[in-house]
Amino acid sequence: MNAHLGTIILYVKNVQLLRNFYTDNFNLKVLEEDPVWALLDAGGAHIGLHQMGDQYLAKINEAHLSDNNTKIVFDIDIDIETARNELLSKNIQMREIKTFENYPFWLCDGTDPEGNVFQLKSKK
Repeated sequence: MNAHLGTIILYVKNVQLLRNFYTDNFNLKVLEEDPVWALLDAGGAHIGLHQMGDQYLAKINEAHLSDNNTKIVFDIDIDIETARNELLSKNIQMREIKTFENYPFWLCDGTDPEGNVFQLKSKK
């Protein structure tokens, strides 16, 4: 079997909040949407934002942040320090820029409004 990644789905509390976050900050395009769903074009794959079911929403408080182990990596076309500073200026939580020995990329992790981790990646 050959497989091709088509979509990664994040279960979220507020579809509209995250839809706006990813479209405003990463220029992702909306392919589909309704009150409980948004499908975003992220280049080589799609990101689906699906509202958590009521049975889960009822168990968490408004301030709850995601505690999953998923990271979305965005290859960016601008200097990583510029991108990081732009996101910091919007009060988006960003970690320090890092790299690894013999690795040709700069990396910087951040979190979206619900605590999902994303990473910026740019060539050195």
